[in-house]
Amino acid sequence: MHLLEPREHPSQLMKWLSPVIALVAMLIVGSLLFLALGVSPAQALYIFFIEPLTTAYSLSELAIKASPLILIALGLAVGFRAKLFNIGAEGQLTMGAIFGGGIAILFHNQIGWWILPLMVIMGAIGGALWGLIPALLKTHFNAEETLTTLMMNYVAVFLLLYLVNGPWRDPEGMNFPQSVMFSESTTLPLIIEGTRVNASIFITIAAVALFWFFIRKSMTAFKLEVSGQAPLAAKYAGFSSAKAVWLSLGISGLMAGIAGICEVAGPIGQLNPNISPGYGYAAIIVAYLGRLNPLGIVLSGFLMALIYLGGEMAQMQMQLPVAITGIFQGLLLFFLLASDALIEKRYRFAKKKIKVIPAAPHENLA
Repeated sequence: MHLLEPREHPSQLMKWLSPVIALVAMLIVGSLLFLALGVSPAQALYIFFIEPLTTAYSLSELAIKASPLILIALGLAVGFRAKLFNIGAEGQLTMGAIFGGGIAILFHNQIGWWILPLMVIMGAIGGALWGLIPALLKTHFNAEETLTTLMMNYVAVFLLLYLVNGPWRDPEGMNFPQSVMFSESTTLPLIIEGTRVNASIFITIAAVALFWFFIRKSMTAFKLEVSGQAPLAAKYAGFSSAKAVWLSLGISGLMAGIAGICEVAGPIGQLNPNISPGYGYAAIIVAYLGRLNPLGIVLSGFLMALIYLGGEMAQMQMQLPVAITGIFQGLLLFFLLASDALIEKRYRFAKKKIKVIPAAPHENLA
């Protein structure tokens, strides 16, 4: 028999080294996977993790992919600190794209400096509203937020499919499920010519700075963390658990919504069914890999973007399946959770107790 028992004093150093351990383990298992697929591990790992860093254009693509991951992970980290597990960032991103993209479609033929800010605001509102619905269900009906946020992802995706196949479909789009291309006044300006790097980078930088200030200086962040780590102490101190739920899920949805409108008003330039390759789910890994810390989230966001970009290159150059990117993401999360578990707890073998059954008393044969 074996048991996992909590350690009295888990190593703080090992907690910070846990992402490194997970990354090394992912690379080792990934190499074995490439061997099983009949390709050279050295060549595959080079294409995956080195080649995307060798040209200026691929570095710009890395920044484009990292930006939404960082934005979403920052929002998720607020909830995770309060022990609220929002799995619905993908749907919140989609609703942000719908709300903000709807403004772009409405004012397609108009010019005005106010249109882009309005799109970002509406994207934030759309994502926040989609996050607040599970908050309502949790605070009033005690519904588990992990399940409700996950299920609402599908509702958002099907709503987007309805819109781009129906009322918002481009009449000149050759019957493809997509909206009209956004006009110049409804797309984020490019900041580096010859690349797709746009002004959303500045939004991400500002969000990182604000999140750092929030967790370091804000009393609200302290209340959220206490509510998650010690609910009874929070209740004794007068902290409202309901407010923690509303605030955490609202901020998470708001950040995902901003990421969604930045995607459709940036590199995509329209609404279509493929506005996200799974950023909302990958950002969960980014948040935990970054230890819910703004600097760590930035670093892990670029690592996850590198996996996305390397996966695309491996598909084109080595004809590897598209699922290889998801496999690497899954391996990274698995080893991160495993290393965290073994840092926090000790694995021990317990001696199996042998139950001795007393013998029946001898019958009196006399």
